[in-house]
Amino acid sequence: MIWVIWGGHWAQWTNVQSVSVFLQGYGVSAGLTGVILLILDLVFPVPNTVVMSALGYLYGTWTGAALGFIGSICAGMTGYGIGRLCPETFSRRFLGEKDFDRGRRLCMSGGGWIIALSRAVPILPEALSVTAGLLRMPWSAFFVSLCCGSLPMAVLFSWIGATGHDRPVLTLVLSFAVPAMLWSFASFWHRRAEA
Repeated sequence: MIWVIWGGHWAQWTNVQSVSVFLQGYGVSAGLTGVILLILDLVFPVPNTVVMSALGYLYGTWTGAALGFIGSICAGMTGYGIGRLCPETFSRRFLGEKDFDRGRRLCMSGGGWIIALSRAVPILPEALSVTAGLLRMPWSAFFVSLCCGSLPMAVLFSWIGATGHDRPVLTLVLSFAVPAMLWSFASFWHRRAEA
């Protein structure tokens, strides 16, 4: 599938400098183009971590992170919205009664963890965003967990692009640890607010 969409240009999309050059071709709209690419990851295999790194390379850590965060949030909310637009009867038929009920229970108990941590894994975030909508995960819980997972990823990969460092082990550890810590804090705060 990747070859059908990108053809022989796939290797360019896995290289921060190549993606940076592509984005620079859009001039002052390079940041907006990066955000759109992150949203398009819902339907096309866009390497979002490379796009976030390219945004950091072009704009610096904080502006690149802001653009990456906006793109990631827009992609997640679009996927969630698509799932929510489907009637529950469709969701039950599509997922099956048993999986729908199991998934709904999971969304209510540990769904936030899954959404937050999924932002660090390729392909999974988009599928889980749509699924969370299909399963009627509460909007506020989805949004908070989406932010907890998207913010550290955007900052981390923007920093990598801005500094030019290639530290895969540190990146991997931080991409899971930071969302986990943020979600722990957010879920603790949420439980306290409800008490």
